[in-house]
Amino acid sequence: MELEFQNYPKFTPEMKKTHKILIPNMAPVQFRILAAVMRQAGYTCELLENCGSQVSELGLKYVHNDTCYPALLVIGQFLDALGSGKYDLDHTALIITQTGGGCRASNYIHLLRKALVKAGYPQVPVVSLNFSGLEKDSGFPMTLPLMRKLLACIYYGDLLVALKAQTEPYETHKGDAAALQEKWLDTICGWVMEDKGWSGREIKAAMPKIAADFAAIPVHRVPKVKVGVVGEIYVKYSPLGNNDLEKFLASQDCEVNLPGLMGFVQYCAYNPSETARLYGGTFLEKHVSSVILDYIEGMEKVMIKVLKDNGFHAPLPFRELVKLTDGVISTGNKMGEGWLLTAEMIELVRAGYENIVCAQPFGCLPNHICGKGMINKIRELYPQANITPIDYDPSATRVNQVARKCQRAGDAAGQRTQGAPEYRVADTGQRAHQTSLDRVDGVGVKVLLCGVLLLHGRCNAEDKGAEHGRGVEELGVTLQCLAQLLLVRIQLL
Repeated sequence: MELEFQNYPKFTPEMKKTHKILIPNMAPVQFRILAAVMRQAGYTCELLENCGSQVSELGLKYVHNDTCYPALLVIGQFLDALGSGKYDLDHTALIITQTGGGCRASNYIHLLRKALVKAGYPQVPVVSLNFSGLEKDSGFPMTLPLMRKLLACIYYGDLLVALKAQTEPYETHKGDAAALQEKWLDTICGWVMEDKGWSGREIKAAMPKIAADFAAIPVHRVPKVKVGVVGEIYVKYSPLGNNDLEKFLASQDCEVNLPGLMGFVQYCAYNPSETARLYGGTFLEKHVSSVILDYIEGMEKVMIKVLKDNGFHAPLPFRELVKLTDGVISTGNKMGEGWLLTAEMIELVRAGYENIVCAQPFGCLPNHICGKGMINKIRELYPQANITPIDYDPSATRVNQVARKCQRAGDAAGQRTQGAPEYRVADTGQRAHQTSLDRVDGVGVKVLLCGVLLLHGRCNAEDKGAEHGRGVEELGVTLQCLAQLLLVRIQLL
């Protein structure tokens, strides 16, 4: 067994010139710039766009069904791409991130390697992208210049996501914000390929121009239901992982706040020193985080300033975010998204995004403790908070949650539905039953998310505008109809 583990194909420095690296698409905007960073470093790479039910089906086929939903999707997306016939399998490699923490996500790379052998691709090497030296024999060295460029690309991506999200719901000409985001993505990727735009001086010069462009888009600031999205990192950001949650909320006339990816990077950098403080450690362990955070803080200050200067909502500085956990949750809770998840919910509520979707993979213990498990405490401190946890899973458990949350959605809208059937399938391998129920999934997601918005959003809308209030009331009627339709379909199946 040990010998088999040691004999997996390794990505060597020579493969840099011969292999194409496939990148799973977690955060579409940030990862697009990240891919440009890799190309500038001399790697041939491609950001995967394949999606659909076959992705999760392949994941379930080659990974046991008790593992994390994100692992199923990432591995399924890789296998689907390799089986498409588009790539030379003898000159293709895969890349996956590893945080190095206690979360199961650090083991995705081993699950992927096993799945590649089972699926008939034993020659395909897997590259580990990590900052902790987990894969010491990797031919993908994490140099200081590369790390600086990756951090810069994440901040550029976070800025573009925030600006588009706060402009698009109010634009007078539909499509302006999306077109401008695309323009700046192309521009930033062009800078990266020319090895420009990533120094502190260049970031300080570029970000104000980007924000000013978005501020110049003609808008009509009418009241909107404000929704924040938090959760496990993959399901939170990936349209594949959350059934395109952000797009759906936007289609329901909401302003969506998706906290930036850099917050998670800072969280990962902060945790080692906090661990050393709480449980003991060396001088280096206690102070190395401060060095990294100080460097990131320079870019953070620039982004926060340009957002505020141009009339946009800006996130709290990371060090202020940490303070929100005082008296609520210990910063020693650092498995998965840990205390960061709780802190982000508090920040969103305090900033006026009182309706929050907590996206979580089914069975994710850290997420359920620090996300779902903290809801009552947050509501105690902030009664206006309307937090709805949503579990995502490709198998029967996902269908069970659709039925239960349909009931919750009806309650939220003041339209109670009684007698909703609850299906429990002990063996997730019973695919025939699940496949039939999957036909109602699209309706179920809409019912659920409409309910998330209505409980708190309707009151706010009515207070701020009669016309918008009527629109939300009409949405409530639609919700009732959709809920009834969903329950009928489930009963017929």
